[in-house]
Amino acid sequence: MISALPGGEALDPLELQMAYPRGRSDRPWLMGNFVTTIDGAAVVDGGSSAINDEDDKAMFAAMRAVADFILVGAGTVRAEDYGPVALDERRRQARIDARLAATPHLVVVSRTLDLEPSDRVFGDPENRVTILTDHGAPDDRFAALSDVADVVRLDSTEPSDLINYMRMAGVVLCEGGPSLMGQFVAAGLVDELALTLAPMLAGGRSPRMAHGHDSPQPLDMRLDRVLYGDRSLFLRYLRAGG
Repeated sequence: MISALPGGEALDPLELQMAYPRGRSDRPWLMGNFVTTIDGAAVVDGGSSAINDEDDKAMFAAMRAVADFILVGAGTVRAEDYGPVALDERRRQARIDARLAATPHLVVVSRTLDLEPSDRVFGDPENRVTILTDHGAPDDRFAALSDVADVVRLDSTEPSDLINYMRMAGVVLCEGGPSLMGQFVAAGLVDELALTLAPMLAGGRSPRMAHGHDSPQPLDMRLDRVLYGDRSLFLRYLRAGG
């Protein structure tokens, strides 16, 4: 159960996410959604499934319902064994009522195209995945994946080119992994961050939720909301001054 106060009245994650105002006039609104342990581990046992709980899964599903595009790196697709984006009827109807497509479009970023046509993520031919790559991608991988996905070569897979490809979108949801999110942080393109804190200490050498790219300066964010789950905390941050 998710509430505004510990032990308070239950809130509906879908209604909550649908009610938040989001939007920019110059580019899509970029939000990230991550779960970490309280000592900052974003990956445990190779993925995030060991960290999240039922409340986090409910919030995850609600956030997907507000996005035009879901953006994810190929490494996360492999690590988390991504499947096609699937929304239940209630979330689909909420999107239609909000004048969105019934299902958000999944976009995978991969410079090397190190994916297989048989991967589970390509299992819904009616909602083909888009793969964004660059001109250095191997031609044989491009041809093989083009049978199951729409593979697009961009000038680069830098954040500015990714955002420009999705420029007509209202909201882009970045689900990781940490390297992809790190690029958007370094580029100063993050408008919103939904962070779930799981009550676990992991230690080890797990990456943070964003890493690998130095930022010219830290991106200032402000805490907009704190919600309480049965175990986890749900923090919503917005770009400071935005």
